[in-house]
Order: sequence, then C-alpha cells, then structure tokens
Amino acid sequence: MTAARVTHDSGSVDDLAAASPDSQAAGVEKLLSVSGIEEAYVLSTCNRVECYVVAPDSSVGRVALEAFFHSTDDDALVVTDHDESLRHLLRVASGLESVVLGEDQIIGQVRTAYEDARSVGGIGDMLEAAVTKAIHVGERARTETEINEGVVSLGSAATRLARAEVEVKGATALVVGAGEMGRLAARSLADADVDELLVANRTVSHAEHLVTDLEVDADTVPLEALPMVTSRAEVIVAATGSEEPVLGPSHFAADGGSDQSTADDTEQVVVDLGQPRDVSPEADSLSSVVVYDLDDLETITEETREQRADAAREVEQMIDFEFELLCDQYKRARADEVIAAMYGSAERIKQRELQTALSRLEGDGFSDDQRDVVESMADALVNQLLAPPTKSLREAAAEDDWSTINTALQLFDPDLDEPFYPSADEGTQSNLQLQLPDDD
Repeated sequence: MTAARVTHDSGSVDDLAAASPDSQAAGVEKLLSVSGIEEAYVLSTCNRVECYVVAPDSSVGRVALEAFFHSTDDDALVVTDHDESLRHLLRVASGLESVVLGEDQIIGQVRTAYEDARSVGGIGDMLEAAVTKAIHVGERARTETEINEGVVSLGSAATRLARAEVEVKGATALVVGAGEMGRLAARSLADADVDELLVANRTVSHAEHLVTDLEVDADTVPLEALPMVTSRAEVIVAATGSEEPVLGPSHFAADGGSDQSTADDTEQVVVDLGQPRDVSPEADSLSSVVVYDLDDLETITEETREQRADAAREVEQMIDFEFELLCDQYKRARADEVIAAMYGSAERIKQRELQTALSRLEGDGFSDDQRDVVESMADALVNQLLAPPTKSLREAAAEDDWSTINTALQLFDPDLDEPFYPSADEGTQSNLQLQLPDDD
C-alpha cells in the first residue's frame, strides 16, 4: 500500500482546495482507473485530502498518486510507504492528526469515506482491514482516554476564536452552510448562549432540519438573502461546499442592504471554515470586520493540545499496540494464502492418485463402504502430513521468514515459476512493503 496526502500541516487552504476531488467516490474511481491499482480509499475534508492505494508494486501506486495530485505544490504533498501509511491512518481516525487534537468529527468522516469507497469497488482485503482497524482504534481512543475532552470540533473552535474578539453571549450569530461543519458550528454557538441564530443554506429545508434540535431562537434563510442578514450578525461562521466565495466585502459594508446595519464602529467576526474559501480575502480589509480562516484556528487549538497531551500519549501507545495487531493480521492472511496453495497442490495429487488406485480396485466385490475407507485414508494422510508444515509456515510468517515460506511453496508446487515472497538475499527489512509484495 502507498499513500499521499495534503493536510493542514503540510499545505495551505489553497493547497487543499487544489487537491480536493469532486467527491470522495469520484476520487476513488479516478485512482481505480489507473492500470494496476487494485484498491483505493480517499478521505477528503476541509483539513485533509488523503489517498491510499493498493498495487502489485509501490511504483505503480506512486504513479497513480502523482497523477491524482498533479495540480498540488510538491512542497505540500506527503507520500508514504506501507508501514507509515497504515500508522498514519490510525492516527487520523484517533484525532491525533486533526487541527483540534482528538476532535470527534473525523471518525465519522473516516467511516463515510469508507462507505464511499466501498460503493465504487475501492475496498478489498487490505483496505478493509486497514480502515476498519482505524475506526476501531478511533473508537477506543474516545472511550478509553480523555482525548476528546474540551474543544472537540472546528465548530467549537470557531466559537472560541470569536469569543476572543466579541461578546458571543447575547449576540446574533449567522451560520452559512447546513452541512456537518455548519451543524457543529450552530450547536456550539447555541451552547454559547447567542441570543439569535440564523442559518443560511442553498437548500432551506436542510437548514430548517439543522435548527430543529437547537435550544435557541433560530431562523433560516436562503443564500440569496445573505446581503440582507449579514449586517445583523456579530458572529458569522461560513462552512459551505461552494467552489467560489459566498461572502465578499459588499456583504459587510454599512449599506449592505439592511435597515439594521451594524454601526461602523461595531466589529464583526467571521470564521471561514470553507475549503475552498467561503469568504473573499478582500473582506478582511474592512475596518469593522475580522476574518479568520482554517490556518488561524491553530492559535485557538494550541491550548487544547496542551490539555490533551497526556491523553495523546495514551493514544499513541494504543496505536502502537493496534498497529502490531494489524501487521500480524496481514501476515496471517498471507500465510493462509500460502497454506491454501499448499493444500491445493496436495489435493490435486491426492485426487489423481486416488482415482488411479480406485480404478485398479474396482470390480467384483469392491463395495462403496470400501471406497469410503480408501478415500478417508487418503484424506487423513494428507492432513497429517501437512499439519506440521502448516504450523511451521504460520510461525515463519509471524517471524517474517518469507524465505522459508517460498521454499515450502517450491517443494509443494515445483511448477511455480517465481518466488511468492522475497528471498533471504533480498534483505531482511521489516517494512511490510517487502513482507507483502502482492499488497504493496
């Protein structure tokens, strides 16, 4: 397996925008269209675009990933091999790679990306094990540690950031976008005791559904009404999936179209969670408006990182343990394939010799019961003869002794043209990329 990513750590908001596919499923389909790519998984959020591919050779995976990220600045792109890719995925689902350390939203995003990849045939044996293990680790991290105590989403981080500039309690707040990020922002603002909450969305029914469970005076408006409502809000959080900015300088000017315009000396705080940007950069030039984007959230999340440092160390240990279990799982699966090949070869020989023997014995006085006895004896011989090598092969897999496994294959299947696993003189690196060449 090979992976590549652009994240909030490696690139800017613009880098993320350039790397984002039309959808996660479309991204998986694009990767699968490359010759040699057997499995693919794409995780695309406002903070990361990550692609994982399985191919017979790592070079095939790298070519596919380079084509996928062709418009991305090389400095923003991180490419990883098998082991590092697996460990990183576990860290992502656990919240250790999030802007807000330990945030809860990412594990749901990992699940959704998994379902998207499955829907277009991107999930095979290797990614099935990897992604489900990541989800399992993410759930353990949140139930067995305090990694998600405090600020747990970008929505709540946006509210904390706004508090640094204006009085949120009793304010009028506007959330632009009714998706998952908008929902989290709206809930956080409601918990902060805003006096009034407005939710603007292209599909108003989605916004109405969002405000149903909020314990605050809330109303919904279409995006077309933004010029009439932006001037009413002291706090604005924008989180849409629009390809173009939905808010610009004209939305915040004193003559923005409302009789309730904010006075020139009243500051508005705008937190742009959109990716690509929802707020035009020119809006930040207005003296009465302060605009924050995803890059600015690092300042408000540093405090949370310090509070969760001990929990993060616990999660790191958990990941180390689960990573080893995942590696063992892959090794057992590959050993079982070799064992199946060994039994398959033995079964073919057994059937051939059995038919020869039975054809000689058949005749007057040779009963069906006697046939059953002969067949049972043949089965018992095969099982007893293969039991010790089966045990040895599983032990060899656990110890990364692929030379022994390959020798066994050669002994039981002399027609095998090429080694199934690397021979001893190819090195003894522990990287699974060498251990599992068919799943690189």
